[in-house]
Amino acid sequence: QVQLVESGGGLVQAGGSLRLSCAASGRTFNTLAVGWFRQAPGKEREFVALVTRSSGTTDYADSVKGRFTISRDNAKNTVILQMNSLEPKDTAVYYCAAGILWSTSVRGYNYWGQGTQVTVSS
Repeated sequence: QVQLVESGGGLVQAGGSLRLSCAASGRTFNTLAVGWFRQAPGKEREFVALVTRSSGTTDYADSVKGRFTISRDNAKNTVILQMNSLEPKDTAVYYCAAGILWSTSVRGYNYWGQGTQVTVSS
């Protein structure tokens, strides 16, 4: 069993940066791929970024490429999402998720955190 806890969300002006953290408990964390997703009010949860268990592969949604960076530290059971050049359209609740196979689909993940709110003002 893996438990995930996100932190680092908040209110920021457009053009600013935030650093989200996903802290995991459980010995199997380093065997799992981790993804970040987000959900804005009235919209479906969408893929943002993922990193494979060995950090060998990362992938990003087109909307965040060049602005967001995902990384992981398996020794610390932590995954970071560095978000730069934030825009109002990035406003959402951000979730981290872990699963056996890396995927851009919410169905690919077995474990989810509770989410952290990111609000970008114009």
